[in-house]
Amino acid sequence: MPKKQEWFNDEHFWEQYAPIIFDDAHWAEVPEVADSVTALAGLNLYSGALQAGPRLLDICCGFGRISAELARRGFAVTGVDITESYLHTARKDAACENLNIEYIQADAKNFVRPGFFDAAINLYISFGYFENQDDDRAVVHNALESLKPGGAFIIETLGKEIAVRDFVEAEWFERAGYTVLTEYEPVDSWTRLKNRWILIKDGKRIEKVFTQRLYAASELRSLLLEAGFVAVETYGDWDQSPYDQRAAKLIAVGRKGGNHG
Repeated sequence: MPKKQEWFNDEHFWEQYAPIIFDDAHWAEVPEVADSVTALAGLNLYSGALQAGPRLLDICCGFGRISAELARRGFAVTGVDITESYLHTARKDAACENLNIEYIQADAKNFVRPGFFDAAINLYISFGYFENQDDDRAVVHNALESLKPGGAFIIETLGKEIAVRDFVEAEWFERAGYTVLTEYEPVDSWTRLKNRWILIKDGKRIEKVFTQRLYAASELRSLLLEAGFVAVETYGDWDQSPYDQRAAKLIAVGRKGGNHG
């Protein structure tokens, strides 16, 4: 029997939902995120000590929203994503600016380049969508293997604590010319969150249902430590504020053992 295709392999979905997912607010935050990634990874691009820019892996890079900004700041970036149409746009934009970015179409759970990168990132709540949790573990393990000694892996996601605190069963809003209707349902004692998104525009209706695995900060820390990271920090926003009752998001930073060479 052929293996069931997971929902995120549907390229048509990503093309249709792009204006909703990548709205103006998420483009506006790019400089702040790039600054924070640089700081959290412990990389100083302006010291003059490095002849070549640090190598960074952007897992689930999408349109290259963060990849491009980091390349502008001196990183040599490799972006990996499963959606070829996103990568096509990212490559065109990088070529227009002559940015040092390599874009690769690959499944995040399969890509690995041992000991090559100074830092790796998986941002904008793109972690936890595999049906099998072992695939989440594979992403983390491959990120660890791809890092140089002393490298950092940064994950930005929706913490389980935040999902419970801010839970609403349904909401609607207007964005990018669409009316957007959403419904949410906790699954398996808050192990996962079921999402139903309906887009309406010009009398046409598009619907998608998908499920995300939720991690509490302690669970994500354990996942990274079990994979082999020697230390893990958690934060509640890009300003490195604590992951507490006021947290806006869950940011985890796993550190690989050893020192940068």
